[in-house]
Amino acid sequence: MTVVVDAVGVGALLRTWRERRRFSQQELSNRSRVSTRHLSRVETGKAQPTSEMVLHLADHLDVPLRERNRLLLAAGYAPHFQDNPLDDGSIAVVMEGLRHLLDAHLPYPALLLDPFWDVVDANAAVDQILAGCDPALLEPPLNVVRLCLHPRGLAPRIRNLDQWAAHLHHQVTHRAEQTHDRHHLELVVEIESHLGGRPGPPVNAGPVLTLELETGAGLLRFFSTSAQLSTATDATLEGLHLETFLPADVATRQAFS
Repeated sequence: MTVVVDAVGVGALLRTWRERRRFSQQELSNRSRVSTRHLSRVETGKAQPTSEMVLHLADHLDVPLRERNRLLLAAGYAPHFQDNPLDDGSIAVVMEGLRHLLDAHLPYPALLLDPFWDVVDANAAVDQILAGCDPALLEPPLNVVRLCLHPRGLAPRIRNLDQWAAHLHHQVTHRAEQTHDRHHLELVVEIESHLGGRPGPPVNAGPVLTLELETGAGLLRFFSTSAQLSTATDATLEGLHLETFLPADVATRQAFS
């Protein structure tokens, strides 16, 4: 596991995360039960936090696991969380279980995505909805947000593109605000470049927002669900999420039967 360390001290990093969460020192003090005086001393470098204090504050600031390792290193401590590649043997059983869920969702489409919406794996039903996309967009890393909104991807076939694009923009923008990761921020810019600006909030008249996709089998309508590991202690696993699509009408269900 390789973690890049920079010259920024742990106090400055903690202050940055507090400001990103829009917490005052008093708010963080109330949540963490650490005095504002001690928080101030930590943030200004006048007090050296223990590794337990770093993790305690990071937990209340909802800092991603990989960034918690960075905080620990900045404070002079060893990383606490593993950060293994997806093909590492230590997480093989978990990956096998997630891939089993993909196949268990057949005959309907399901994808395993990384934190940036790049496809890690997908079941066979996904091929049916990708037919007609520019092959260059299907080369790894295949990004489903880009694929949906790119003019040579699914965008020309998404009947409710305005609503679906607004939904994707909201998801990516929210995650970018949570992580402040450069890749998330770049993805927001890319989405807005495809859309010609910032879309309004997603609006839908039905009980759930659906993806309405024109295909060779006719108009398919899906609603989606998303699930992620709630107990991950590996930074790589923390960001994975399972995106599953279910038929929103009888015609779509019959198209996959």
